[in-house]
Amino acid sequence: MDVVIDSVGGETLARSYGVVKKGGIVVSLVAEVDKAALEAHGIRGEFIGVRPDGQRLEEITKLIDAGALKPLVSQVFPLSGATKAQQAAATHHTRGKIVLKVADEPTSN
Repeated sequence: MDVVIDSVGGETLARSYGVVKKGGIVVSLVAEVDKAALEAHGIRGEFIGVRPDGQRLEEITKLIDAGALKPLVSQVFPLSGATKAQQAAATHHTRGKIVLKVADEPTSN
């Protein structure tokens, strides 16, 4: 393989180093790559991950509120419709984000 994109980590990532040809690359979405393993196999590797950042989320919220960003929402489901939302996402035919809305859910006491 020229490229492996790992979205599992652990043993799957560890096995990925051996299937990439020399000069190829392993990209992990979930874990740091093992620099020693990369070097031993003569390949490159990168970790591309997203880390939660409350300050950035707050900045994005302000941009949305100001109208500078407009999220594209395909469908909105109540939380009780999570199964239907998952089914819609699995079709890969939606344009925009699928949103689960908690506010309309009845509260339980």
